[in-house]
Amino acid sequence: QVQLVESGGGLVQAGGSLRLSCEASVSFFSISAMGWYRQAPGKQRGLVASITRYGITNYADSVKGRFTISRDNAKKTVYLQMNSLKPEDTAVYYCKAESFGSDSWGQGTQVIVSS
Repeated sequence: QVQLVESGGGLVQAGGSLRLSCEASVSFFSISAMGWYRQAPGKQRGLVASITRYGITNYADSVKGRFTISRDNAKKTVYLQMNSLKPEDTAVYYCKAESFGSDSWGQGTQVIVSS
């Protein structure tokens, strides 16, 4: 099981920016893909962005052009840069790692965007 520690959430005004970080307990060589998911109250958890071992990225349509996922292999950390935030981006954001057929989740970090 991969241990994941997220940070960087908080309260921001609409139009502002935040950067989320997710540090893994193992080398990225052991991880096939990492992703950021979010869950708003009363809604299902859904994919925000993902990045594979080979650097291939994927984004939810709602965040394309505003969010960027990236990684630092040496720091074993994946980032989610969130710009032009909207109130509808308010949610708990979770990091997920896929490794050897198993999924590991972080504890989540709250993002609140005020209008």
